[in-house]
Amino acid sequence: MSDLARRFKQNPILSPTDIVPSTPGMEVTCLLNPGVFTYREKLWLLLRVAERPVQTAGRTSFPVLTEDGKISILEFDNADPALDLADPRIVRYDGRDYLTTMSHLRLVSSTDGIHFTQPEGTSPILGKGALETFGIEDCRVSQIESQYCLTYTAVSLNGVGVGLKTTSDWSAIQDHGMILPPHNKDCAIFEEQIDGLYYALHRPSSPELGGNYIWIAESPDLLHWGNHRCIARTRPGMWDGARVGAGAAPVRTEQGWLEVYHGATKHNRYCLGALLLDLDEPWKVLARSERPIMEPTEPYETTGFFGEVIFTNGHLRKGDELTIYYGASDLVICAAKFSIAEILASLSEAAAEAR
Repeated sequence: MSDLARRFKQNPILSPTDIVPSTPGMEVTCLLNPGVFTYREKLWLLLRVAERPVQTAGRTSFPVLTEDGKISILEFDNADPALDLADPRIVRYDGRDYLTTMSHLRLVSSTDGIHFTQPEGTSPILGKGALETFGIEDCRVSQIESQYCLTYTAVSLNGVGVGLKTTSDWSAIQDHGMILPPHNKDCAIFEEQIDGLYYALHRPSSPELGGNYIWIAESPDLLHWGNHRCIARTRPGMWDGARVGAGAAPVRTEQGWLEVYHGATKHNRYCLGALLLDLDEPWKVLARSERPIMEPTEPYETTGFFGEVIFTNGHLRKGDELTIYYGASDLVICAAKFSIAEILASLSEAAAEAR
């Protein structure tokens, strides 16, 4: 059975060679999971750009940020028995984990949704401070009236948490720091208030009791979040049996809030599915995908830096059409169109025990 995605024939639409490194001596190894928004009659992607130093044979080097925002390069001999390179995303040395690359955010724009360039005057958005020394990742962009809210993953030795930035003109960007502490990520803010409150989906994680589940929280001001509730758990033996996490901001439909989310198996195969949430009480799940609405099938989705991965945190809605921009195999950026009506028709009524 084929999935519901109508992939762009131009996929991949962006590759690492399309982006200039942020600093000399670095190389762009991966493009991942862009936030999506419109501004001044253009479509914009806020890319996650993963970089590392140009590698030397027999050695592994990677960057970290100092607390004052300067790049420091760590380098190890591959023959060192204390070095573990089993996971291409992580360097483990002497029991401590580092990332093989450091990510920052980069703006690119387009007039047709296919061909993107980096406009003059835009600069990389880099991590800063003690909570972002391993970089910033996977930014969701929610537009609430004239304000854009950027929720992103902040990474450091202290753990993985959710940071918030806001802007109205993409020139002055205000940094609000970490709004959800470790371990938390995949935060997407609803683009309108419900009964006077802001709502956001997020994913706290527990390696022991509990799991990698989707939660919802509410806030009076976008900064202070409470009344946290778990709304979607993993389903053992299914396509989302190991972890689930929110994509972009939910889309309002007549039937409810439609949320496209990612799910993964214990073998790290990432697919997309959907949740339908009650319009007035969004912590109530009305329906959920039994089968993925999109799964890795194309060569650019099955092989790459980390294969068998489709991951989204950005989309553009136009009537019934939902254009999802996604990272494929943790390497390239792609896009696909969906019918919202087809997604809704594919959902099954959610049983309480299955959520």
